[in-house]
Formats: sequence, C-alpha cells, structure tokens
Amino acid sequence: MTKDTNTVEFEVWGNFGLFTDPLTRGGERMSYQLPTYQALVGITSSIYWKPTLIWRIDDLRVMNTIKVESKAIRPLDKNFALDKNTLAYYTYLVQPRYQVRAHFVWNMQRPDLEQDRNAKKHMAIFQRALKAGGREDVFLGTRECQGYVKPISFGTGEGAYDNQGKQLFGTMVHGYNYPDETGDPTFAVRLWTPTMQDGIVHFLAPDQCKIVQPIRKIKNYHWQHPNTMQSVDILYDAMFGGESK
Repeated sequence: MTKDTNTVEFEVWGNFGLFTDPLTRGGERMSYQLPTYQALVGITSSIYWKPTLIWRIDDLRVMNTIKVESKAIRPLDKNFALDKNTLAYYTYLVQPRYQVRAHFVWNMQRPDLEQDRNAKKHMAIFQRALKAGGREDVFLGTRECQGYVKPISFGTGEGAYDNQGKQLFGTMVHGYNYPDETGDPTFAVRLWTPTMQDGIVHFLAPDQCKIVQPIRKIKNYHWQHPNTMQSVDILYDAMFGGESK
C-alpha cells in the first residue's frame, strides 16, 4: 500500500470553530487560530474510521480569513446547581473553512485485524461516506460547532492567504500519543510550532514532533473483541451491494 493509493482530500467548514488552547480550559476558552492535527484526525475519523487504520494528516489549506468572535456562554456547572449565575466568554473562530489532505496507515498494534486490511475497500467506503457528509456528526473542535464536509481536489479555488508568504503561529498542541496506536503504554501530548506558507500548513508526522510531554501510564489496555466489529468486507457489501469490487 502506497501513500498515493490511500490519500483522501476534502473540505470542511462551519459557522464557528473552537480548537481550544489547553491553557484556557476550565475557564474562558479561546480557540487556536488553526485547527490542531488531532482535531483534524477527529474530523476525518467522523467521516470514516475503523481500529484497523490510523489517519495521518498531511496538509491543511486555510480558505477563509482567520477571524474571531467572543460570545457570552453560561457553562454547565459541575455541581449541576441551578441557582448559580455563572458566565464565561468563549472566543470562537468565525466562518472557518479548510481543505484537508490526509492518508491512512495500518494500525500495526492490532495484528488481530490483519484480515481487515483491504485498502481499496476502505477507500471506497470513505469516499461514499464523504459524499454523504460523514458517518458521524462532524464538529469543528467542540460539539456546539457543527461542521460539514464534501469532496474537493486539494488546492482548487481561491484561498484568503494565497500568495501571502509565511506566517508563524507559535507553539501549539499537535496531538496525542495513544497507547493503542504507538504500542507505548505512556499517554503523551505532542507540541509543535506550525508555519503557514501561502495559506498551506504542512503537518509534521507524529514521530517527527520534538516536544513530547508524558501525561500518564495506561495499564492493562483491553482491545475491542474482533467479533464485536463489522469487517470491511461485510460493510463494503452492505454499502455497495452487487457493484463491482
């Protein structure tokens, strides 16, 4: 399986986005100016995902001008108290729209799913799911920010930052190292310093990130039993019926 045979491209957009800076969690949240690698993995997984594969984000193209808007929000009280008039200001991205290029690799930590590694069928299912708007709801960072997806060819159309040169965004979260994907029992967070060149951000691969902060060890991780998961062959047949394979 080569990267060219399992590469996907799509556009995602919405009215608002909130890719939370962890420093503002628990209080008045503020969005990063760009979606994180992990947020884009979540969006791609909402279109189609199985534990057989791992999504890798390659490139992001920012189509709309980066704008923010603050809203007064009444957060859910942790004690579910109805008599508290708490209020916070969340800063959202306004009208975010992106083009995304990604590909998948096999999850080598799941040898029990080796028989499920059929790249052509996974790709066919993804493309059909993408045309339908995804197999699950798409969110731009958080649940109140509904997103929408559609197929596109990466690089087409006019972007707000075409021919605008290089822009820096400082240190931000890249994503997380999950034991079921890395084989390492340590759950960790990755940081990086993205650069946008003419509206395009090229993401580092997870193993290329130099700043990795361990969070905790995860012991006795139990895999999902394969009998509880629908195989790609059965899912493909259910979606495509008698169509040519």
